[in-house]
Amino acid sequence: MPNKILIANRGEIALRVIRACKELGIGCVAVYARGDEDSLHVKFADEAVCVGPANAAESYLNMNNIISAAVASGCNAIHPGYGFLAENDRFATIVERCNLKFIGPSGAVMARLGNKSEARRLAKELGIPTVEGSDGPVENVATAAGIAARIGYPVLIKAVSGGGGKGISIINNTEELYRLFELTRHEAEVNFGDSQVYIEKYIENPRHIEVQIIADSFGNTVHLGERDCSVQRRNQKIIEEAPSPFVGEELRARLGEAAVRLARAVGYQNAGTIEFIVDEKGNYYFIEVNTRIQVEHPVTEAVTGIDLVKEQIRVAYKDELSFRQEDVRITGHALECRLNAEDPNQNFRPSPGLIRNLVLPGGSGVRLDTHIYNNYEVPPHYDSLLAKVITHAPTRKEAIRKMRVALEQMIIDGVKTNIELLYLIMHNTNFVRGVYDTGFLRNFMETIKGE
Repeated sequence: MPNKILIANRGEIALRVIRACKELGIGCVAVYARGDEDSLHVKFADEAVCVGPANAAESYLNMNNIISAAVASGCNAIHPGYGFLAENDRFATIVERCNLKFIGPSGAVMARLGNKSEARRLAKELGIPTVEGSDGPVENVATAAGIAARIGYPVLIKAVSGGGGKGISIINNTEELYRLFELTRHEAEVNFGDSQVYIEKYIENPRHIEVQIIADSFGNTVHLGERDCSVQRRNQKIIEEAPSPFVGEELRARLGEAAVRLARAVGYQNAGTIEFIVDEKGNYYFIEVNTRIQVEHPVTEAVTGIDLVKEQIRVAYKDELSFRQEDVRITGHALECRLNAEDPNQNFRPSPGLIRNLVLPGGSGVRLDTHIYNNYEVPPHYDSLLAKVITHAPTRKEAIRKMRVALEQMIIDGVKTNIELLYLIMHNTNFVRGVYDTGFLRNFMETIKGE
């Protein structure tokens, strides 16, 4: 049977996987929810199957319907993209039991690393620095209060099965802990189906640095340098860059070595991201593993010249990686801006609606990953991401200048977007100098409001 992949996602990441499949000569099948029939991933795939109503829980998160669609359409693999079921170890395991290839790590590895407290424990065993906190899940607020008193406020309450910035609360004192502990557990249950949380010391305003790794079934595990993801709003990234302006060669080598060591310890296969926070002195601490392709993977592709999604597919079909560690070269600098359908002036309120006028930027060193088009209806049911603008140039300063021009030339009428905010950040002195941390956007927004 020829290879054929079902893409269990929508939007720009579904299109990204479709492109990789077609370049590899592999057939691809899209899934869609009712009301999403006009999405580009439906139009560009070889086939498309409806998997339920607009509600994600009954469509894009419906495991039975998605696996049934894969079997019925003759697929032998499923690519989950990011979000939805991408880090659901139960889904990965069921896919494997149905004799389908899951394009990602195994369900067993995903379960081990997806449990944030278990991943922290493993990192500590391997001698990788971790932030001080609880040894495992914390079952009640009294225990949490004891741990917080021992390590000192501020602390974080974090969902054991969390991701994407959800299920996290910053706690500054005992009163806040008692008020937010159960609320955070509830948010974890709603978003991840698991109410377990753990406690971690909150390091204020660090750099958020992540290392891209990929591994095959032949024992080859490689890292592709780091990305700086410190420009965040409520733990949601909006700008990423590679390499980090803060990370030097020595720290880059230590982060890469730690990431590879952790991946090898669990027999990791396929693409993944090891996330760290780094303080102003250059001390680094492991925080979690993302067992999937990341939204920001294009900046790594830009500076390495390696197509990560193609490598994901090859690895899943038991091919060796097409490169080794010594082949990885970081060339130039890349930036990514996430364009969202939201109103920054109204506390980033989502802004679904009809796109009436769309003008897209282009030119040398400019990449645009998007699923939108003129007269596309942005639905209210899913993530607000409209597009990712990626620029690549020999230097960071040139990449920033390219991004300014690209954002100037991007027009999206009919919905509110964060384009102007991103454009202003590209002119901020501290950002241009590379002097920023995870507190940057909060301070930047306060500055704008004060003007």
